[in-house]
Amino acid sequence: MMSKSIEEALKKHTRELMALPGVMGTAQGLCEKKPCIKVFVIKRTVDLEREIPKTLDGYPVSIVETGQIRSFPEKPTP
Repeated sequence: MMSKSIEEALKKHTRELMALPGVMGTAQGLCEKKPCIKVFVIKRTVDLEREIPKTLDGYPVSIVETGQIRSFPEKPTP
C-alpha cells in the first residue's frame, strides 16, 4: 500500500525530475491498469534511464519518449 497519494508523490518529485536535462514533463497515468508516474523525455537515453528512479513513493515510473514539446503561438482574435 502506498503511503502517499499519487498526486502527493508527483508534487514531491516533479521539481527534481524536471531538473534533469531532457525531461519535458510529468503526469499520473496507468501502467498495466495500475496508477503510475509518467516522465516525458525528449529522447530516452541510458543516462536518463539511470537517473530516473524505477519507483517513486511506491508508484512505478514509466519513461515516455515524446520528442521536443513546444507550444503553438496564440492565433490573433479576428
